[in-house]
Amino acid sequence: MKAICLYFQIHQPLRLKRYRFFDIGNSHYYYDDYTNESIMRKIADECYLPANKILLDILKKYKGKFKLSFSITGVALDQFESYAPEVIDSFKELAATGNIEFLAETYAHSLASLKNKDEFVSQVKEHSDRIENLFGVRPTAFRNTEMIYSDGIGEMVSEMGYKAILTEGAKHILGWKSPNYLYCNAINPKLKILMRNYKLSDDIAFRFSAEGWKDWPLTAGKFVDWINEIDAKEELVNIFMDYETFGEHQKKESGIFEFLQYLPAEIFLKSKLKFETPSNLATNFQPIAQAHVPYPISWADEERDVSAWLGNKLQNEAFEKLYALRDDVLALNDNLLLKDWKYLQASDHFYYMCTKFFSDGDVHSYFNPYSSPYDAFINYMNVLSDFQLRIKEKKGLASDDAEALRAEITKRDAIILEYKSEIRKLKDEYSKTE
Repeated sequence: MKAICLYFQIHQPLRLKRYRFFDIGNSHYYYDDYTNESIMRKIADECYLPANKILLDILKKYKGKFKLSFSITGVALDQFESYAPEVIDSFKELAATGNIEFLAETYAHSLASLKNKDEFVSQVKEHSDRIENLFGVRPTAFRNTEMIYSDGIGEMVSEMGYKAILTEGAKHILGWKSPNYLYCNAINPKLKILMRNYKLSDDIAFRFSAEGWKDWPLTAGKFVDWINEIDAKEELVNIFMDYETFGEHQKKESGIFEFLQYLPAEIFLKSKLKFETPSNLATNFQPIAQAHVPYPISWADEERDVSAWLGNKLQNEAFEKLYALRDDVLALNDNLLLKDWKYLQASDHFYYMCTKFFSDGDVHSYFNPYSSPYDAFINYMNVLSDFQLRIKEKKGLASDDAEALRAEITKRDAIILEYKSEIRKLKDEYSKTE
């Protein structure tokens, strides 16, 4: 019997306050508490709480026939705890049904898997500990930040004992093959790979309320008809998306909650699909082939790579400077430093510095609290400069901070000028092709 796997990502970044040059050395608190609380309360009321209520009713109605999976970042859990504790309670109600699987991931929604294995493993353990403490079950399946995956990342995940990993069904990886099968890691075949059906997933996540879309309006019945058109030999349908699709990205007025409410009923009525969780699929299905992914892929943008976070000099400069501090941070073992170190690793900070302006430009600007990638870079580097000063103070190192800051700013400004020049050239070339 063909299986459908519903998976929802839940993440909210911890946004930095406007941190100016004159704050360096004077203010060691980096977060915009007002904005973070306001956004979390808004999304809790518009998405998490109403969507969880609908899912709880469905889970109780179908008594084990309906199953789904979530991953909730540690950063989101920390904000739930501070600003919307009732959201955690609502997830505990879902967990109590026994038909929810919570996936492991990096605690800080970080890019550690691309840089430092020890940091990656440490964050994944911390996240799994938190999930087990909250919901009573330790994760056995894994979802990396933004579904970033490669053969090497899969090997690390397998070594940590996870049986399955989720990633994108990227065309340049699959070629003629379909995402609607189970695959396995090319280095350690024990790790099973579930690949997202991006067409069906994005029909809900991105196109649902687009009145100019040829298939608008999308109903649950129509969606099930599309699934039924899939070749009978194909075994899985992996529908993966942000949970914020429901009520936040697609507003209540669009009918998105009705779609969620009626989808399981339409699937049971019109198809032979059964709902499964990632770990169940890894146990009950056999992979048809190894997935060879030599370079990291993700579910972001048309390229399905990591260029959304590490695609320009601004991002790479910030990324390298951050991880150069790791050994000192761990050696000092200071709780406040460790907490800030974790939050500063969130991939969102690098996403805000993205300079893409082609097909994915609107997506990047929608999620970006800064007026430009350069503002994001400057703000982050100011914070990182202060963070570095705190490390020096804790280590008892004397230095000419003013001279060091001048050198840092000179380097930063040179990078920005160089990159602005490159962007102008690219924009000129792009405008000529239109």
